[in-house]
Amino acid sequence: MKGSERRQLTRYNLRTPLRFRAIGLSSDKTEHFTEALNVSRGGFYFASSAALQIGMPIEATLRMPAEVTGSTVEETRCTARVVHVRNEPYGDGRIGFGAEIEEFRARQPLGALPVQVDRHAN
Repeated sequence: MKGSERRQLTRYNLRTPLRFRAIGLSSDKTEHFTEALNVSRGGFYFASSAALQIGMPIEATLRMPAEVTGSTVEETRCTARVVHVRNEPYGDGRIGFGAEIEEFRARQPLGALPVQVDRHAN
């Protein structure tokens, strides 16, 4: 996503549960639990003590609000990439990270087929 596209997406300053793990050959596969501090259709911002770097891919599951999805989807699983690191730690030692969603898939009810949504199609 180009920087100009990212700025056009509405960001919602709300806290929502977030579960993630780094993906890739040399990454730590530990699953981390935290919360997103703000979300948009194109990404999210969160704080963590995980050793993440710009460019690192992550797999995340978070609750996307109806304002973002336009529906009643409760949890969304996505692949994202770290695009921003806030260098000043929070009081508890965590660092802030911005992640851009590259691909996402809404969790479906039991028995339903998973539907992948390509956000680049719009």
